Amino acid sequence: MNIFFDVDYTILGLDDSLRPGTRETFQRLLDDGHKIYIWSGLGPRWEVMKKHALEPFASGVYEKPLHHFSDRLAELGVPITPDFVIDDYPEIVSAFGGVWVPPYFFKRNGDEQMYRIYDIITEYVKHGHSEDRQYRVKGSKASTF
Repeated sequence: MNIFFDVDYTILGLDDSLRPGTRETFQRLLDDGHKIYIWSGLGPRWEVMKKHALEPFASGVYEKPLHHFSDRLAELGVPITPDFVIDDYPEIVSAFGGVWVPPYFFKRNGDEQMYRIYDIITEYVKHGHSEDRQYRVKGSKASTF
């Protein structure tokens, strides 16, 4: 699958810390045969990728559409349609399908979201859906719960 991760508050906190488990989860997804893409509403965030040594994991880094999500992919230079999206912004997750995550602001112990994301993706690949309440079906109503 082509899996798209948001940057701010999804993998990166306000304190510029990387969400715990990001590298490990990215590696597991690559090992499972998925492609990882990074996008942000602030444009391509190569500086984040370089600073946190995430470049080897990404098949591409793009600007994320903030409205008319599918319609704006070509305009923003995103050459493929996401199969699965991980974001703290529920509207885009509902538009493409994927996992809504609670915003990550600061480094803290006990944040297990990246491991949960991996489990949801694994369940989705196996069954075509997930029972986890953070999973959103493509085209579903946007909500955080």
